[in-house]
Order: sequence, then structure tokens, then C-alpha cells
Amino acid sequence: MNDNWKKKFSTAACKTRPSPVRELLKVIKQPGMISFAGGMPAPEVFPIEQFAEGAEKLVSDGATMLQYGTTEGYDPLRNFLNQWTAPRLGRELSLDEILITTGSQQVLDLFAWVMIDPGDVVIVEDPSYMAALTTFYNHGAQFASVPVDGEGMDVSKLPALIESLLKEGKKPKFIYTIVNFQNPAGSTMTLERRRELAEIADRYDLAIFEDDPYGYVRFDGEHLPSIFSFDKAGNTVYAGSFSKILSPGVRLGWVSGSKSIIRQMAIFKQSTDLCSSSISQVLTYEYCRKGYLDAHLPNIIKNYRMKRDAMEESFRKHLAPQGITWVKPEGGFFYWLNTGGIDSDELARKALEKKVAILPGASFCLNPEAGIHAARVNYTYSQPDVIEEGVTRLAQAIQEMKLAAR
Repeated sequence: MNDNWKKKFSTAACKTRPSPVRELLKVIKQPGMISFAGGMPAPEVFPIEQFAEGAEKLVSDGATMLQYGTTEGYDPLRNFLNQWTAPRLGRELSLDEILITTGSQQVLDLFAWVMIDPGDVVIVEDPSYMAALTTFYNHGAQFASVPVDGEGMDVSKLPALIESLLKEGKKPKFIYTIVNFQNPAGSTMTLERRRELAEIADRYDLAIFEDDPYGYVRFDGEHLPSIFSFDKAGNTVYAGSFSKILSPGVRLGWVSGSKSIIRQMAIFKQSTDLCSSSISQVLTYEYCRKGYLDAHLPNIIKNYRMKRDAMEESFRKHLAPQGITWVKPEGGFFYWLNTGGIDSDELARKALEKKVAILPGASFCLNPEAGIHAARVNYTYSQPDVIEEGVTRLAQAIQEMKLAAR
């Protein structure tokens, strides 16, 4: 049978790009494959028994759990989040300043619906989270970028970039940043840069999308205040996620911001999925209400710190002698390797032959050539002995490539 669907596709469908991570999942299921390519939490840290306790509510309040919910989200969960995030956001928000979403990925989509007209300019970090770039791209955004270093987005370069765009008749719509343990770079924006970014956004009347899915998974140092807490003009929305601090399977995220932006995002959510799962929201609230979230976070942090340290040790042993460099992340899920003169696309293919999967850097960069000597590596999913074996295989792949290039 002939497939005639392609000629019927929309322009957006013809232009959209598949996720390299999702495409790679087909490969990493092969027997003996070690995957550093994804960004999955470790299944052994899922609090299964404590979360299951909330199922008692099916008996006592099943009518609520099995019914449609409000678009804005389950009020008790929203109230909990407003109180729980208050220290980071600088104040406790009201109910109409928070929206529960179906994963934090939906926050990106709803925000794009509200903010982006085709051709609008969005300022992003380079490298940045590929799914955010794809979402904004699918809504018709054009991009301008600011480099990331070991201290997060290089905010000092923003004014000159904004001025150059304004001279071209292009006023940026918003700035997108992942402030803590950036995906993929692993770096954290300093306190000084957070203050400066809030001031620049106020000066130029720009919105800020502060994406913080990893912020509560900190191994070293002290938690830093959010950009949201420095923003006196109300230009910032702050997005969080339960995927990294509870489980991705609950598919719950949230976004905090001024009443007007939250209201408009809720209107678009009405036509997207009506509401996020009432069952997930009630179960998650019961888990949080009983104090399990705060009690379990140290277990997650301990597990991931151990694996980060194992990968750090393996890198020093096997990759540093090969000339590979990196920044040690203070938390989160990822390392960003500088592969020197080695093409990371070729390295990823060679590594697959050794049955270890990494993600080449080009997928995370606006200019793919900027990521040709970089790669993202995840440490949260694999056990320390598997990490050691995987890094050993990666080092072998690098060594063989160097020998072949002589």
C-alpha cells in the first residue's frame, strides 16, 4: 500500500526533527549495551512503597481521583508547591500564580503558545536542552544564543546581543535558561549572574523562562536563590518538575509566575489536554503531605552523588590521559565532555561498536559545528561498576580513533 500521508503533512510536520535520545533508544536496548545517552533517573531510587500508600485515597476519595480535574491543577498540591518552593522563589505565591502541567515539557509548549509568533526571536544558551529548542522551533521561533561556561550563561554578553538584534529591528521575546546543573553542560549559573540577568531583563523589558528541573538534586555547595527571586518586575516564570525528585512516570510539572501569564497558559492547556491526571496529582500530593518528598530527597542525592563520583574517578583514570576535559557538575544528571580534536559524531558511532552509548554535542547546539567536539554523558542510571566498564570502553574507542588518524 502506498503511503500518501507525507504529502498531506503540515509545514510544521515537514520541518520538525526527531529527538536523538528517543531515536537512540532503539539501539541501546541491544544486549550488553551500556547507555550514558539518556537522562533517566535510577529506578532503584523510586519510592514505590511510600507512593503506593496514597492509593488509599481511591477508597476514601475515589470520586475526585477518577473525575476530571480543574485545568489549573489540584488545589492541595498547588498549595503545597507554593509553600515548598517559597524559600527558592523568595516568597509564597498565591494559587493563581501556579499551574500544574503534564510534565515540565508541557510548560515549554504552553509558554511557547502564549509567547511565540512565527519569526519571533528567542535568546537561548548554547548549548541548551534540545527538547526546548525543538519546541520553540516548532512554534516558529528564530534563535539568538549566548555561550555557556563553567559559571552558566555568560550574561555579560547579553546586552551587546540584544542591542544588535534591536538594530536589526528584532526585539527578542524572552530568554531561556537552565540555571542549575544545566542540561547538557552541567554548569550552574552564579549568584552574580542571576542578579545581572534579572536586571538586564528588566532594562530591556524581556521575559525570562527559568527552567529548573534539576535544582533540588544538589550534591555539593549551597542552594542558590532563583532568578525569579531577584526579579522585581515580574518578568520571570519558574518551571519545576517531579520527574527528577519523585519519578518521571507521574508526568507532573509546574510553572510559577505572574497571574496574567499563568492564566493565559491555563487557557491554552484547556484545549491541549483539559487537565493533568487527577490520579497522579492526588497520589503525588499525598506523598508530599506525609513528608516523604523531603525525607526521600537525601536518598536520591546520595545515590546520584555516588555515581557522579564514580564517573569522575573513571574519567580521571581513563579519559584525562587521552586529553579529554570536563567540568565536574555540582548536581543534576550530566557531564559535558570536551573531546578536543575528536569529532563527537564519529566518536559516538565508534563507541556504539564498543557497546557504549553517548550523545554527540551537535544535537544541543544551534550551530551544530559548535558541538562537534563535545558530548553529553549521563551518570544517574548506571551503577558504579557499569560506569567504570562503560568509560573504559569509551577510552578504547578514543584510543582506536587516534591510532587510525595517524
